[in-house]
Amino acid sequence: MIETIYITRHGFRLNWVTTNWTSATGTARDPTLAAYGVSQAEQLAKYFTSLPEAERPTAIFSSPFYRCLQTATPVATALNLPLYVEHGIGEWYSPVEPGTGLHPRPGNAYSLKQYFPLIDTSYSSTWLVSRHGESLDEVQRRTDGFLEAFVPRVEGGSPPPLAHHSAAGVSTHKKIIFVGHAASCITLIKSLAGSKVNGADIRIGTCSVTKMEKESEGGVLGAFEVVGQPGDASFLTNGIERDWGFRDILVDEETGRVVNDHGVTGSENEVDETSHGGLQLPNSKM
Repeated sequence: MIETIYITRHGFRLNWVTTNWTSATGTARDPTLAAYGVSQAEQLAKYFTSLPEAERPTAIFSSPFYRCLQTATPVATALNLPLYVEHGIGEWYSPVEPGTGLHPRPGNAYSLKQYFPLIDTSYSSTWLVSRHGESLDEVQRRTDGFLEAFVPRVEGGSPPPLAHHSAAGVSTHKKIIFVGHAASCITLIKSLAGSKVNGADIRIGTCSVTKMEKESEGGVLGAFEVVGQPGDASFLTNGIERDWGFRDILVDEETGRVVNDHGVTGSENEVDETSHGGLQLPNSKM
């Protein structure tokens, strides 16, 4: 049973420092970390290695965006953890403006392994995010659906559970890390804690950590509690930085809905085969 989930956001992005950058993978809107963000990721790794061994995670599940995998790598290296790519905790984009194309989607674990050799390609993502974007309600429903599918899978559902090998033998993972984005971190916290938190009030800074522990048996949604404060950054040299919350989004004054965003130029004729979101097919390599 998953007992503890650590939720962390990627580090400081290069495009916050300069407009002169290119995508390492060729995926649009996929900046690397700035040098400062790399330093934050190294501090994050030191934080996890400072934990008592019994509290340390045994697996990392990262958004497929470069900045997240780059943030996860020092932690995976320091703790010798498997690094899994999970699209279900990927970036949130508001609905696309009609006629402007689709939002970007990074590649699968196989294509990303050339940049991050620690990626374990035996794991395929549980969920794919719609390239048509999501409303506020939809991104929360996406996270709910992802967790309800992901947790049983890791704990022992079908396909077979992921194994944790240690001196004590082989077991399923009980403590894991999610490395995501501000929005996906917030919706993860809200889904796991349920009515115990107000998602609109949560703000998440770069490389901050939210620790969540399961407090009740049974399902996943609402079964966890936040230990301490959401978005703890006390272990980082400069504390909380670039914090973001859903109160920061642009909302149409007439409709009250989040303002649409433009898709990627050139993707107008592409098809989003998973625009509805949902579980991956068994033979999927995403």
